[in-house]
Amino acid sequence: MEESIYLRMFNRIQVKPESAITIGELAQIIAPEPVLTRIKKKEIYKITEQDKSNVVIDVMKVVSAIKDVYHNTDIQIIGPAQTIIEIVYKKKEVSIPVFLLIWILLFIGSALAIMNFHEDVSMGAVHQKIYKIITGHAVKKPLLLQIPYSIGLGIGMIMFFNHLFRKRFNEEPSPLEVEVFNYQQDLDQYVIMNENKENLKRLDDDR
Repeated sequence: MEESIYLRMFNRIQVKPESAITIGELAQIIAPEPVLTRIKKKEIYKITEQDKSNVVIDVMKVVSAIKDVYHNTDIQIIGPAQTIIEIVYKKKEVSIPVFLLIWILLFIGSALAIMNFHEDVSMGAVHQKIYKIITGHAVKKPLLLQIPYSIGLGIGMIMFFNHLFRKRFNEEPSPLEVEVFNYQQDLDQYVIMNENKENLKRLDDDR
């Protein structure tokens, strides 16, 4: 009787240099227990020094490896057709002076951007007019409005990005996290497409 194997490739995995990649690391598999154990342990790729930062494994390579062991199997593929293997090298230690320099530059740049925006929309004049409407007195620096406004601006940014250092306020992703996710999706698609072009080029060269 022909056995059925259900295969779902992971989108992305992380490995260390010179790792041996097995099918169990690349995909989620549903199969009879003896078959499942053997398939999961089958090595399909070895990370070498020639591999830079990413390697793409196509599902057809996985299917071929399974067919080498189990000829009479029905393999059902569900989900993505490729898995991106990200090779994680040892991270360099962060230099404290460099970190502080970048932090100061970002702080100054952000402050200048906010001040320039408020200057463009004449926020100071708006506060003066609001203060005069409420109190009936004209003042050059309505601190009674400006101080709460500045505090509220900071709190609003914290709530917008849904983070205070490492603390999250709710489970919803922040706009920044959504943009990073979309960027990662586009980057993965580019890596896959570029790898497919390289594979087609190798096939043409072999011919």
